[in-house]
Amino acid sequence: MRLLHSQPGYDLTYDDVFMTPRRSSVISRQDVDLTSTDGLALPMPLVVANMTAISGRRMAETVARRGGVAIIPQDLPTEIVAQTIGRVKAAHTVFDTAVHVTPHTTIGEALNLMPKRAHGLVVVVADDGAPVGLLGPTEAAGLDRFVQVHEAMSTDLTIVDPATSPADVFELLSSRRHRVALAVENGRLAGLMTVKGALRATLYAPALDDAGRLRIGAAVGISKDVARRASDLVDAGADVLVMDTAHGHQERMIEGLGVVRAMLAARGSRVPVVAGNVVTAEGTADLIEAGADVVKVGVGPGAMCTTRMQTGVGRPQFSAVLECAAEAREAGKAIWADGGVRHPRDVALALAAGAGAVMIGSWFAGTHESAGDLVTDHDGRPYKESFGMASARAVRARTAQQSRYERARAALFEEGISQSRMYLDPERPGVEDLIDFIVAGVRSSCTYAGARTLPEFTQNAVVGVQSASGFNEGRPLHVSW
Repeated sequence: MRLLHSQPGYDLTYDDVFMTPRRSSVISRQDVDLTSTDGLALPMPLVVANMTAISGRRMAETVARRGGVAIIPQDLPTEIVAQTIGRVKAAHTVFDTAVHVTPHTTIGEALNLMPKRAHGLVVVVADDGAPVGLLGPTEAAGLDRFVQVHEAMSTDLTIVDPATSPADVFELLSSRRHRVALAVENGRLAGLMTVKGALRATLYAPALDDAGRLRIGAAVGISKDVARRASDLVDAGADVLVMDTAHGHQERMIEGLGVVRAMLAARGSRVPVVAGNVVTAEGTADLIEAGADVVKVGVGPGAMCTTRMQTGVGRPQFSAVLECAAEAREAGKAIWADGGVRHPRDVALALAAGAGAVMIGSWFAGTHESAGDLVTDHDGRPYKESFGMASARAVRARTAQQSRYERARAALFEEGISQSRMYLDPERPGVEDLIDFIVAGVRSSCTYAGARTLPEFTQNAVVGVQSASGFNEGRPLHVSW
């Protein structure tokens, strides 16, 4: 990447910069290969941040099917994370995991489960695992909440073999005018696919491990038992380990990296290790030297983070990514740009600056797939609750096993927002809707730069610095972004 003008005497956020178009021979957005350049070779360069309110099994499965990877947070007990990894690894790589109930489940219980997936449907399954019905808001409308689902469910089902191609599923659903196809294997429900899901399955390649299973990562923190937790998660099947703390450029991180690297070497494991967070070339170099394969870059740009306001510490994210990516590239490694992305343009600019992949947190919080239950406000608008990973809520979770005295001490030093309503966008209520939105923007950015791959994009991109009025000029009128 090169700057259109000379480097200004101050650091830059994503809003401070723009990209100019170049002569391009790339005809179609579909000609662009978005494989990540972070060494993980993800088909799509998006990583779901390890935030408790966001990244769980639903999110991990869905994002992996579209080519990215989710990182399960470090606040959860190791055995729970291991179970989550196991369930993701057992999930079908093309068909979505269905929310299912028994015929005797009540309408009220089924309605509570519908928001767990963007398609808003539950499959009714018999004792032998065979699907016998389908229930959605239409079937449940006007019925008493204590009515059992077998009295309301639709029994007109489209059943397919799990080996059926997404294109054939699309044609079948379109011809039958059905909402969803149910995949059945050996008489048992294996998954489901909507019309839109069938289209997406032809456009995205899933992120798979060497055994052909969905990929998933896990965070391990830097605590004293980091080697044991990391070893247990590798045993469970984690595809990437993330050693994460707010201040990644510290001795405990460097020591922890050495311990985890020694453990992996003793096992002969090649699981990549991500470490952070840092915002300088020096921090990047030190973590790479200590054993990090990927360095996580970003202090303070997150929507739930108050670090900069509380401590004065951090750095505008575009400049941090640009400097750290250059340092990592010199060492043959990569970075993840972590935080500060609110529009598809931000993801594109991070990749142009050299990020191997981009982490997204709060932007994905207001989706059906994020962790937590869907809540409705007094105006009937659905939302999910989100919170920062250094907030009081997160600190309470991390210190739950400590004494009351130690918990009280830790509570004195909280940072971040403990509760925020993340409203679902009625146009893009599912994480796949947001992925479509982001990927379309990034692909277009690559065509403007004349790039067919992300390495070409980083090499070709020409970025300029703009004023606040320049940024506002590019915002569409009367549209919420």
